[in-house]
Amino acid sequence: MANYTKDPEAIARLDREQYRVTQESGTEAPGTGEYLNNKSAGIYVDIVSGEPLFASSDKYDSGCGWPSFTKPIEPAHVAELQDRSHGMTRTEVRSAHGDSHLGHVFPDGPADRGGLRYCINSASLRFIPRERMDAEGYGAYLDQVEDV
Repeated sequence: MANYTKDPEAIARLDREQYRVTQESGTEAPGTGEYLNNKSAGIYVDIVSGEPLFASSDKYDSGCGWPSFTKPIEPAHVAELQDRSHGMTRTEVRSAHGDSHLGHVFPDGPADRGGLRYCINSASLRFIPRERMDAEGYGAYLDQVEDV
């Protein structure tokens, strides 16, 4: 089992936008994220801790302007917290080990896939293509990644 932590060296390597999103609970502008239109097979991991968060097979185009997923690849790695900022009550999503702000989860996802929409900032993620998953230590998740 890998040891996923809030790594100070990884935080030091973040660019300004990645830092603002993950460490200051920021939100990237809609339609600007690196992974919004990514259709490749693989997994998305926390940019700080490396913990597996979402699979390409659970990604869908919600039209909201951010990458959207129907469920986490490893529910224990995704913490949900009440967020009352900006005059709204929402459910914030953070990585459990890295404590990175990822985005929010909403109850308006595809009904046939659980009904949830995990609306996630690309800046909080690192994408690992399927062909690199084994080499980077994520081989256990290959069965959850299919061509999309």
